[in-house]
Amino acid sequence: MALGSNHVTNTTAATFIPEIWSDEIIASYEKSLVVKPLVRAMSMTGKKGDTIHIPKPDRGNASAKAAETQVTLIAGTTDELVVTIDQHFEYSRLIEDITDVQALNSLRRFYTEDAGYALATKVDSAIIAESAGFTAQKSFVAGGLADEDGATTVAFNDAGFRAAIQILDDNNVPSDSRVFVIPPAVKRDMLGESQYISSDFVTGRPVENGKIGSLYGVDIFVSTNLETAGGETKCLLMHKDAIVFAEQLGVRTQTQYKQEFLADLMTADTLYGTETYRPEGGVVISTLV
Repeated sequence: MALGSNHVTNTTAATFIPEIWSDEIIASYEKSLVVKPLVRAMSMTGKKGDTIHIPKPDRGNASAKAAETQVTLIAGTTDELVVTIDQHFEYSRLIEDITDVQALNSLRRFYTEDAGYALATKVDSAIIAESAGFTAQKSFVAGGLADEDGATTVAFNDAGFRAAIQILDDNNVPSDSRVFVIPPAVKRDMLGESQYISSDFVTGRPVENGKIGSLYGVDIFVSTNLETAGGETKCLLMHKDAIVFAEQLGVRTQTQYKQEFLADLMTADTLYGTETYRPEGGVVISTLV
């Protein structure tokens, strides 16, 4: 009996093939993100334009109410934050047919994981760079914190961490949604602090990306994307509203067969913008490594 002409081939099922790449790359991207989930995210997906205008109202004060008198009106002053969508990154691979035929299936898995990691690194690094706009730029010094300029920087110490928390408290930054982002070298130093390794610190709950626990009510995350130079590295203590991340194009994966090269071209890309929203809501702390 003849085979017939209604069988399924790579040509007729071509629309299904890119989804494998896309799903795996997005999964790897989400798994590799550490800092992005810790800041205020705003979606611009499907919208035209290259800027977002975010209202930034001032806080008001309550007034005492005297009997038989009019209430005290509060003059509303609203500023705005402009976020420019200007960061577009891509990851591309051209896989020749001979390689696709002869290579192990693990080759595609490596490329998808590598694409997700590379794009996640760019996103996290862009968010971290925004911390330069924080009002407080400090250094760990013996016995606490000091202004970054002219300070003799030392390794992480508990007194300095508590002083950084007080900076946020003094700025009336909400105590919830605070995080402390540290490099691996500071994690090493913190493991020597009794407050960190006590039974009260270890919760036993499932961890989030990069999360290693909490200290004084502040969740702690480890990232390898923090700036390091001259034997010093940066740590970030911040509230979720300190930085805004605006995404216009989530991770998109496209594949195309290039007959002139006898190869498949795979490209993953993303488009976004970042901006400091509440500069008083974050503290950058330099530490010796």
